[in-house]
Amino acid sequence: MKIAVEGCMHGELDIVYDTLRKLEEAEGIKIDLLLCCGDFQAVRNTDDLRCVNVPLKYRNMNSFWKYYSGQAVAPYPTIFIGGNHEASNYLWELYYGGWAAPNIYFLGFAGVVKFGNIRIGGLSGIHKQHNYHSGHYERPPYNEQTIRSVYHVNNRTLGSKPAAELLNKLKPPYWFSAHLHCRFPAIIQHGENGPTTKFLALDKCFRGRNFLQVIDIPSNPGPYEIHYDEEWLAITRRFNSVFPLTRRRFTMRDEQLDTQDDRQWVRSKLNTRGFKPFDFVQTAPAFNPSNPVSNSSVIGSCRNPQTESFLQLLELPYLLDSSNSEGVERNESSSQPGNTLGDEDIELPDEDEDAADDDE
Repeated sequence: MKIAVEGCMHGELDIVYDTLRKLEEAEGIKIDLLLCCGDFQAVRNTDDLRCVNVPLKYRNMNSFWKYYSGQAVAPYPTIFIGGNHEASNYLWELYYGGWAAPNIYFLGFAGVVKFGNIRIGGLSGIHKQHNYHSGHYERPPYNEQTIRSVYHVNNRTLGSKPAAELLNKLKPPYWFSAHLHCRFPAIIQHGENGPTTKFLALDKCFRGRNFLQVIDIPSNPGPYEIHYDEEWLAITRRFNSVFPLTRRRFTMRDEQLDTQDDRQWVRSKLNTRGFKPFDFVQTAPAFNPSNPVSNSSVIGSCRNPQTESFLQLLELPYLLDSSNSEGVERNESSSQPGNTLGDEDIELPDEDEDAADDDE
């Protein structure tokens, strides 16, 4: 299976897809999947653009809206995670993951899916120590604080502490990353005689930068489709009642970690319903170049039918509602810290590179 890995997309879908087509022609290969490691910028319209944490001069529509509207179709199955420059209101609709556009799948604030017989997991956002033990209390319309904290992986030095903990625990054969806008390959040895992880960080989508690499991963023959992962759905079902939706601190107890019964229950449901994610549904108007100015005065997020169907499948309540940006306080057993990916020294195309990241 040939998987193309891309660093920070910054909404430049046209450029990345065109680059992959040219690569296929030049090398005589077929790309099976594209992975994007953050800053995807799934901006549907000008309202979404106002929810992206970037300086005004970098607020560009770019090209995602064409794929959202159906004007263009992603030529490769695309899976992405969120970074620190995202339309956070839209990604919140797909908190558990889902189709952001046809053939373009968001892994959610954290998620795992299968593609063929390959398991792909992702952690969205970036790490900020002062928000690590808080929950995702932010709701649109965002203020100067919440437009940033909404994408923080909640429990920094260079790199991401929670991502490092996962890497050392799971010991995956491959780990891809972005955010710092540099190409950095490494081999990580787990113990003296343990397995190794091939680590690769990539640059942003910009001329002359190392933003793309094709990896050949051994796999069963296709056809390849994105499917739900049974174990991840069991984890989601087990912990949904303590998902991070308030500022309250949460400590996981060991007895909460057993998901065996949930996994058997999920397996039965998926065998009956099928493993494919629910179909894409538009929930907002797409950008119209002939009428680029939005008349909307209120920015919010709506109940995405994909998320509603997903929760109904797992027989879980919908807990994401609230227009209060301070969060909805629930009882003591219903609060936990958030989990997001990355960090904020983002490099923008020219000067004032860090202007969007002055969280401190």
